[in-house]
Amino acid sequence: MFHCTHCDAQSPKWAGRCGTCGSWGTVIEEDASPSLPKRSASKAQAHASTRLFDIASQNEHERIGTDIQELDRVFGGGIVKGSLTLISGEPGIGKSTLVAMIAGIIAHQKSTVLYISGEESASQLAARFTRISKSLEHIQFLENFPVETLVATIEKEHPALVIVDSVQTLDSQDLEGQAGSPTLVRYATSLLLATSKRSNIPILLVGQVTKDGSVAGPKTLEHIVDTVLYLEGDPVHAYRILRARKNRFGSTDEVGIFEMTQTGLIVVENPSARFLEERRAIPGSVITATVEGSRIFLVEVQALVSPCAYGNPTRRASGFDLNRLQMLCAILAKRTGLKLGEQDVFVNVIGGLMLEEPAVDLAICTAILQAATNQTDAYPTVYLGEVGLGGEVRSIPLLDRRLEEARRLGITHAVIPDKKQPAATGLEIRAVGHVGLIPNGRSQTHPSSSGASKDM
Repeated sequence: MFHCTHCDAQSPKWAGRCGTCGSWGTVIEEDASPSLPKRSASKAQAHASTRLFDIASQNEHERIGTDIQELDRVFGGGIVKGSLTLISGEPGIGKSTLVAMIAGIIAHQKSTVLYISGEESASQLAARFTRISKSLEHIQFLENFPVETLVATIEKEHPALVIVDSVQTLDSQDLEGQAGSPTLVRYATSLLLATSKRSNIPILLVGQVTKDGSVAGPKTLEHIVDTVLYLEGDPVHAYRILRARKNRFGSTDEVGIFEMTQTGLIVVENPSARFLEERRAIPGSVITATVEGSRIFLVEVQALVSPCAYGNPTRRASGFDLNRLQMLCAILAKRTGLKLGEQDVFVNVIGGLMLEEPAVDLAICTAILQAATNQTDAYPTVYLGEVGLGGEVRSIPLLDRRLEEARRLGITHAVIPDKKQPAATGLEIRAVGHVGLIPNGRSQTHPSSSGASKDM
């Protein structure tokens, strides 16, 4: 068998160019596995099994609290001892700042933290800790030695936490290959996993991502580790979202909201209020509620509809799936008579949040409709509902909780599906069964005026 040293794809025959990633000169032959000695089943030594009931009756996984509520929520209550966690994200998104904050908090508890860095020198790392106001005491620094040396050092010093920044810079003295190659990344990660399990020391790996947003290196890297965290965010916004894509010790539904400042990442205590604090009542601006894990976020959705300058109308979306936007535009054109065939449609979700659930369909349709007809809501209104191909507005889960969050933030009106009536919420409720019944609100006389009335 042959494999690509760039993407780790396998092939039964050699080729000058990898058929998966397109790289030239990266296909090499795999070393033949050494033959294993044949042993008779009758001579094999038996091992005693363990009752699963005895293991289940033991205490829950021991965790280390970080004192960062958003981070502990994503971890499921704290960092599990003996776990291997991969923290990934785009360059400059704040991964190194996040792990430095964790290291500073653990060190503040007078526990030793071993920081292994192949990205920054000791002086650069010290400057980072100073910038985010974290003490350097109890922080041990180690250069990027071969992974076998790192493993021996971890077992000798036995720190409370190990940070490796980043996994793509690790090399080996026993395995040939360039740092960052799929084979070497997989090998180094496997050694670190065995070390964390054997010594009961939690290890945080920092990983880079490729252009398509996936973790750089072999896909098996995500299967090896216990937890995979992604730090996401829009470069033009200060908000950062930490979410778990894999978690063997907790839920993968929770998210943490942070704001990037010059002194590091700070927790956003009330995300809904922050997302709506600059909202104004202009045509195409509506409010919706989305569920992230166990939390409800109110966000502003904006739409812009303008005459098409070319033959084909443009559809663009930021924070919303483009294919679903095209489908909703087709529904509006077919079921409401709105002429969008000669109009460009742009949709933007304020704050850099990504809306993925169908419960925000009604808000997207309302924003487009109001932008096309130059209408605004007379009162702060939240729109909730899934829209089908027939234009029908369908019910959504957790409707009562979404309405309660809207009421808490000062929203006075709500437009919801007519299939399910909520409990008493203190809101003025309007139930609709079809997108053609969406209230258009009031006309906006001067849409370009900067003195538009503030909605929130």
